[in-house]
Amino acid sequence: MTSSKNHLDPETLAAQALGRIDRETGAVVPPLHSASTFARDADYALIGPHIYSRDSAPTLAHAEDIVATLEGGAGARVFGSGLAAFAALTETLAPGAHVVAPQVMYYAAQAWLRRLAERERLSLDLYDQTDPQTLKALVRPGRTELVWVETPANPTWDVMDIAFAAEAAHSAGAILGVDSTCAPPPTTRAISLGADIVLHSATKYLNGHSDLTAGVLVTAKDDARWVDIHAVRNLTGGVLGGFEAWLLIRGMRTLFVRFARQSETALAIARHFEGHPRVAGVLYPGLASHPGHTIAAKQMTGGFGGMLSILVDGDIDTARAVATRTRVFVPATSLGGVESLIEHRRSVESPESTVADTLLRLSVGLESANDLIADLEQALKG
Repeated sequence: MTSSKNHLDPETLAAQALGRIDRETGAVVPPLHSASTFARDADYALIGPHIYSRDSAPTLAHAEDIVATLEGGAGARVFGSGLAAFAALTETLAPGAHVVAPQVMYYAAQAWLRRLAERERLSLDLYDQTDPQTLKALVRPGRTELVWVETPANPTWDVMDIAFAAEAAHSAGAILGVDSTCAPPPTTRAISLGADIVLHSATKYLNGHSDLTAGVLVTAKDDARWVDIHAVRNLTGGVLGGFEAWLLIRGMRTLFVRFARQSETALAIARHFEGHPRVAGVLYPGLASHPGHTIAAKQMTGGFGGMLSILVDGDIDTARAVATRTRVFVPATSLGGVESLIEHRRSVESPESTVADTLLRLSVGLESANDLIADLEQALKG
């Protein structure tokens, strides 16, 4: 369900949580409904649209309406984590379905696909996310059911042309799913570029405060698969609680301003360290030197995001040491929060990971750009 105020800019709709002032109290902050069950009237009819919170609930529905509106989708479903959302989507695939996914993507999501492939639930081919033609070559007309794209790809920040991937998927009768966690609605609306399903780890930018674990799927069409996704969530119980849904609403109200500031600071950091004597490379789609910059500029219209990676000049021990010497950047997993994080990705990814030993992933928060640059400078010096 989308807002009736669709003549307003998405930034306004997000800031006002679709403008839903509490009718009973006049409160400008959306109310929190923590109820797990909902009453019936004297005729045993439901008083409202909800019966049990595993299926739906008021605060959950409000969060879903906001995400669907911002993405331009026909509907949204919120889950207890991004992986729960991804698993629900894969549960709707036919037995033995063929899936095409990138070689570099969120490692846990790829681990899930590998697990399903090992158990012969599906067949899996991985394409080179730096070369769209390898995606197209792997798609099998009449056989491929899901083409998966993550752009920018975590943690190398390679960029895939969503419109190209959509054409390749649809021409073969497949659907296109896009993990847009690192390119949220302020900069990319993947459905407008041809995506059928959009995924967000809402833990990250949508919430933006590192105090919530959540995931969300958005659909372009209210079709049979979408009905099935809702059924999977209901039957497996992977739904978000009322308080967590309220935290997600709170986070999305500042999404646009946070993302703009994080993008601005990340670009300043990337430019500063490009060509730095202690840095072998900077991976950030906002740099003109980035191989995917042209495509990123076309489909990331609201900034290039707060995620970048640096390749430290040295070996794995050098990179790990840099990650432990920062004083402003916090060495921790996750991304998209108001605090800046640094992580040595090779240390936490799966054995199949192809991430470079010297790669440090940076999630830029809301601190001073000067402080963050100075912090990395002192950490690199040792």
